[in-house]
Amino acid sequence: MVKPRKKRNVMYPPRALYFKPQGGFKGMPDVILSIDEYEAIRLADYKNLKQQEAAARMNISRPTFTRLIESAREKIAQALVAGRALRIEGGDFIFLKNRGRCISCGNVWETESDKAQQSCPRCYSHEVEDVGGMLTKRLRRRRRGGR
Repeated sequence: MVKPRKKRNVMYPPRALYFKPQGGFKGMPDVILSIDEYEAIRLADYKNLKQQEAAARMNISRPTFTRLIESAREKIAQALVAGRALRIEGGDFIFLKNRGRCISCGNVWETESDKAQQSCPRCYSHEVEDVGGMLTKRLRRRRRGGR
């Protein structure tokens, strides 16, 4: 029997979920980067953490982190070299913190709790969405529907 995959800690949901080259090739499939691969890139390449420290923050072993970062770098290189779009979605993860997004002005802010604020800190609009909740629901919907 296969051991169930451990959920990986992800600090915040990504700010953007889709990157497309200008004038990209039509009909080319997207490169899918999982949210846990995104977090590995963020910790290793953006925050410049050592693999052992980054693995501890994600609550995974160092060899698992190494496999994750190698896979993420390969996918990003594939998207850049082949001119393909990069989509961030899926994976086994838990958001430790959250982000809110204002529908009115587009402002994105980080929240300490697992719930987004009820109003935008920039324009004070009450038309806000919970980014972490949206991603989690999308992932659950995707698993049930297959693919």
